[in-house]
Amino acid sequence: QVQLVESGGGLVQPGGSLRLSCAASGSTFSLYGLDWYRQAPGKQREWIAAISTGGSTNYADSVKGRFTISRDNAKNTVYLQMNSLKPEDTAVYYCHAEMTFSRTTLIDYWGQGTQVSVSS
Repeated sequence: QVQLVESGGGLVQPGGSLRLSCAASGSTFSLYGLDWYRQAPGKQREWIAAISTGGSTNYADSVKGRFTISRDNAKNTVYLQMNSLKPEDTAVYYCHAEMTFSRTTLIDYWGQGTQVSVSS
């Protein structure tokens, strides 16, 4: 079992920055692909960023150029650096870890989320 705990959320003004962290338990962190999702009230959960076991990254168009996902396997942690924040970035942010084989998800885990609020 892997447990994920997000931190770093809070209130920030438009144009500001915030860095989210997601710390994982266990000894197999390096074997998981990692993602960040977000969900605003009344909306579907939205995928926003991913980083593979090899370090390749992908981003949703809504955050491309503003957000950066990274991982530190030695610390069992994935980060989301958020710059140039907009009010529409307000949401609960969740980290996700998955192990895949042949394009099939073998097992995955979700964190409990951290609130990010962007407001003047």
